[in-house]
Amino acid sequence: MSTIDRYINAATRDNTRKAYRSAIRHFEVEWGGFLPATADSIARYLADQAGQQSINTLRLRLSALAQWHADQGFPDPTKAPHVRKVFKGIRELHPAQEKQAKPLQLQQLHELVEWFNSQLATTPVEAPAYLRLLRDRALVLLGFWRGFRSDEVCRLQVEHVTLTPGQGMELYLPRSKADRTGLGKTYRVPALQQLCPVEACQQWLEASDLTHGALFRPLNRWGRLGEMGLHINSLLPLLRDLFTRAGLAMPDRYSSHSLRRGFATWAYSEGWDIKALMEYVGWRDLKSALRYVESSAPFERAMAVTVVADLQPLPSPRVATLDTVLQPESRIELQLKIESYHAGSAIGTRPAITSSGSVSKPTTCVA
Repeated sequence: MSTIDRYINAATRDNTRKAYRSAIRHFEVEWGGFLPATADSIARYLADQAGQQSINTLRLRLSALAQWHADQGFPDPTKAPHVRKVFKGIRELHPAQEKQAKPLQLQQLHELVEWFNSQLATTPVEAPAYLRLLRDRALVLLGFWRGFRSDEVCRLQVEHVTLTPGQGMELYLPRSKADRTGLGKTYRVPALQQLCPVEACQQWLEASDLTHGALFRPLNRWGRLGEMGLHINSLLPLLRDLFTRAGLAMPDRYSSHSLRRGFATWAYSEGWDIKALMEYVGWRDLKSALRYVESSAPFERAMAVTVVADLQPLPSPRVATLDTVLQPESRIELQLKIESYHAGSAIGTRPAITSSGSVSKPTTCVA
């Protein structure tokens, strides 16, 4: 591979490249299309796949076909008005609710960590399962409190971890999806009194004796660590297996995005400013942020109680009760001045009949 080709290859993420290759293969091999394609063939391809594939899948395949034609120097048939109308019609006739991962709530994270601790207490230190439990606990806590994407968790390197016990740690990622400049980004992780990711990572590093390379690696049944990091596709079965063993309800509804969505939901319910949340998690636009946040009713947010105080969430509003609002001992003295009046008379020309009295009334009104 030449130097130019190497840089061109690095311009596209591996996951995107694999997805595009799969889409092109589906068009050519499985559907029987020809490249370069015409707008009519693309429209027929979409019509055949409508109802079988999701809108997002069809959108991805259109992007792959558009990229292939651009790379080969051909006109892009996916931009034709005929193709655009067909795709719009598919969205109208085949609406589908977007499936989202179930967020891991803070209470469920607490239950999961308690399960980890109980398993570690009964597992021999020299057993391979003990090392795996330490790894998985550190992965879950770090993935939650930093809101990392799956590929970011898998690409963390030991040499890019600066850990200060009791204070926090810093993680450097040379590249990420949100880093368009390619300068890398440093992430700070706080040390918490409960469910602490710093303490969990420290125990994992001490037990594994890792000094360089991937932070989270596969382990074989003899407890031997692999040289490469965990593959991104291994996180989903790993997490679902953990949730099942820990006894969490409906483990199949979780995915590798559940940690990221769980933190975003918790932070939003605790009153984090949406701009600060976007900067902390790494979202570039508001639409992406709102897709991840599992909002709750204002009353539920007011009554929510968090077990972690180190992130300094905004205090929950106090809910006033009738006992605190109505104070029957408060009194207001009123004077009523009653005057007779008719259309032909001027106000105030007749003698006034005055009556005084006292009326109990609460000093605070409830809107």
